[in-house]
Amino acid sequence: MATVIAAIGGSLLRPEIEERHAWLEGLVSVIRDRVSMDDRIGIVVGGGAPAREGIELARPLIDNEGHLDKIGIAATRLNATIVREALSDAGVSVSGTIPTRVDEAVLLLEERPVVVMGGTTPGHTTDAVAIRFAIASGADRCIIATNVPKVYEEDPRENPEAESHDFLTHDRLQEIVGPAEHSRAGASQIVDPVGVSEANISKMTLNILDGRDVGLIRSAIVGDEFVGTVVRGA
Repeated sequence: MATVIAAIGGSLLRPEIEERHAWLEGLVSVIRDRVSMDDRIGIVVGGGAPAREGIELARPLIDNEGHLDKIGIAATRLNATIVREALSDAGVSVSGTIPTRVDEAVLLLEERPVVVMGGTTPGHTTDAVAIRFAIASGADRCIIATNVPKVYEEDPRENPEAESHDFLTHDRLQEIVGPAEHSRAGASQIVDPVGVSEANISKMTLNILDGRDVGLIRSAIVGDEFVGTVVRGA
């Protein structure tokens, strides 16, 4: 029995992702199977492109980054509702509400084996929320399921020869993603620098992987080896 928190990138729910319905069905199957093995799973869903598009639409009219963040948070909660309803319809015992605070999510996870949430407050990305949820719930690890296979020294889309990593320390990951500061609303990074800093302080293991392959998510939840990047303390 394990407790695992997973940050699911909102990009994985986008229409242009091939076979997205099969992907969501696969995710539901993974969660249902792990719940039957008495695992407890928290899922934090990102806003993805809808969040960024909404923010960019409003940016010429709104100067306050905190107010723009609220638009992104609304997108994360919409995506979280999609995942929650899919799980519920499949018979998974999932919390009946989308919590808006980490402490609320922790309490719900004590009552139900699965909790799904989105963002919380401005200045906190869903990566950071997932890491805080993992720390507060005493989780075994936190999964960061994104749309790239590993952590790279540079953006592999700009440099196809960029070095990738199978294992990293928290300190080294912090060097790659930058200082623990919140950037502009809607910004996208492999892992949120603020979240990395908090994982480092608490020595929370991070499993960073390509969430488009639900088999990798399954392996990370179980604790098996997977293709991706494992981040641990030195």
